[in-house]
Amino acid sequence: MSTRTSTTQSAERDVAGRGYYIYAIVTGDTEVVADAKGVGGRPVEVVRAGDIAALVSEIDVNEPLGRSDDLLAHERLLDAAAVDAPVLPLRFGAVMTGTEAVVEELLQPHHDEFVRVLTELDGRVQYVARARYVEQTLLREVLAENEAAAELAQQLRESGNGQSLDLRERLGETVSRAVEAKRDRDTDAFIDALGPVTVASAVRSPTHEQDAAHVAFLVETARQRDFEQAVEEVAGGWEGRAQIRLLGPMAPYDFVASPSPGEDS
Repeated sequence: MSTRTSTTQSAERDVAGRGYYIYAIVTGDTEVVADAKGVGGRPVEVVRAGDIAALVSEIDVNEPLGRSDDLLAHERLLDAAAVDAPVLPLRFGAVMTGTEAVVEELLQPHHDEFVRVLTELDGRVQYVARARYVEQTLLREVLAENEAAAELAQQLRESGNGQSLDLRERLGETVSRAVEAKRDRDTDAFIDALGPVTVASAVRSPTHEQDAAHVAFLVETARQRDFEQAVEEVAGGWEGRAQIRLLGPMAPYDFVASPSPGEDS
């Protein structure tokens, strides 16, 4: 996506069955590339109001949203846009009746707030890092660090069949609590290690019981390589105990709170 100043924007007249899907708020000088596609493969347009604009595409409101292809189209458009310019993502599924509604109900009422947030996001992108424990290493660490878990494991090895089910349940609960505590410590350590090369961080909920850390980071575009190298260093230090996967750069989904169309400021 490239940027250049444009001073005019025509309004569309509503047609039955037609709506406009809203992807994001961007600066008013933003232009989309000619082949940019959104939900349903529809061309992406720019609707402007003062110093801001909205990325939109026409949709058939009678067709349901929420398919995986729709979500992927939403994310791909925003992530591509965020590489070149500040982007304020809207919640997935935001639809308005026409471009006049986009201007009058979304852009104009929130104009100054959107300008402020876009200014803060200028030159910054998001990354998401997920560290996942190596299962056998995790279990060894838990048994070495947690006396209660070690004792239950020993009792289980020595027990007869009559006690094994109860012991397995107690051991499972103890290990689960120990992993949660370990995850909290490792997440804090992960954030601390990357703090010098990030602007902000946001902890995400684990998506797997073996997650060691799941964190979104806001990074200055000028320091992207520094950040990626820092992640590589942490990965090297955690080799054999956790594997780290890094996604990005992407739009700053975890660092903005934008209203849905029609909400008040």
